[in-house]
Amino acid sequence: MASADDHDRPADAPDPAEAAAPDDVIREPEDVAPDRTDDEAEGEARRVDVEGEPQPIEDEGRPNPKAALVYNPTKVDADELRKTVSDLAAEAGWSEPLFYETTVSDLGDDVTRQALSENVDVVLVAGGDGTVRAVSEAMSGSGVRLSIVPSGTGNLLARNLRLPLTEPDTMIRAAFDGDTLPMDVGWAKIRRADGERAEHAFVVMGGIGLDAAMIANTNPTLKKTVGWVAYVDGAARSLASAKPFRVMYQLAGRRLHSARVQSILFANCGSLPAGLELVPDASISDGQLDIVIFQPKGAFGWIFVWRRVAWDNSFLRRFRAGRRVLSLRTKDNSVIYSRGTGIEIGTSEPHPVQLDGDEFGEAIEVDTHVDAGALLIAIPKDHDTSGL
Repeated sequence: MASADDHDRPADAPDPAEAAAPDDVIREPEDVAPDRTDDEAEGEARRVDVEGEPQPIEDEGRPNPKAALVYNPTKVDADELRKTVSDLAAEAGWSEPLFYETTVSDLGDDVTRQALSENVDVVLVAGGDGTVRAVSEAMSGSGVRLSIVPSGTGNLLARNLRLPLTEPDTMIRAAFDGDTLPMDVGWAKIRRADGERAEHAFVVMGGIGLDAAMIANTNPTLKKTVGWVAYVDGAARSLASAKPFRVMYQLAGRRLHSARVQSILFANCGSLPAGLELVPDASISDGQLDIVIFQPKGAFGWIFVWRRVAWDNSFLRRFRAGRRVLSLRTKDNSVIYSRGTGIEIGTSEPHPVQLDGDEFGEAIEVDTHVDAGALLIAIPKDHDTSGL
């Protein structure tokens, strides 16, 4: 018997039951258009739901507390990470989290500001050192906690905070019920040769000169394959043509200096991968930056630099007998350490600049300062913070 709907339907309209039935077409993967292509890499970062769909999530009536996850989809298993964050948020009694993906053109600072505008109570970040730096820049001074979920190969800030690098669930849980550690944030004002100016944050360390050239010369494909070890290749490429350059520099409240250097670093943290201690006395909560000036004299000078970093700082200082040896040794000027709330650096010719391992072009002036306690880090309960 025909229904009333059958009489109302136009004669050329498809039958609903027939249209809903599955067809006999077997579709190959290449028959289905992808929802994302390489051409989209330069697009805007997007907010996604727990399934990874780009549609905005409706927030009306959503109760607090709530979290936001900012992640680099090339560094993590996005589906698994979103599910884990969502499950642990529900377990902690929090509302459904917000999810944001980064892109090449937005490393995470813009979407983090979007998340903060949603009045989130904590932001989780999962990505490489560049993503952590960008998100930290947007979080600085916000009063909202940041939880670092170690991802990628470097994890420099997580290493310096001695966070668990292979336990993502531990850091996700810390976002909901962990303790809070205030840490300093460094800022660098950069002036280019054409007068253009920019200001960016760094949470580990930045520099001008050979260290930045080394990063610029590192093969990106090799870095993806072997991680931080790729910097050895970049160092070899850079050292072959490295030449000292003249700088004028002045620490806050100190007199002006002129020197020929290979590199000047300004550090908030001091540890590097492979157990290297570049600045063994650096602290993320002392309200100061540690300044390292490299000025080796010839090839033998680099031997002294390597001895200072790889042997003295990273080995001898760990033992009482070693510290006694260091106290008796004649000082050399291949590496000079200092400390202050900031440093101004000027050069006559532009030189490369890096912040937290990312290149930031060339500059003729770099003016740095520290913002004490500006970033609140979520850490696991009872995490050892002595010496940080």
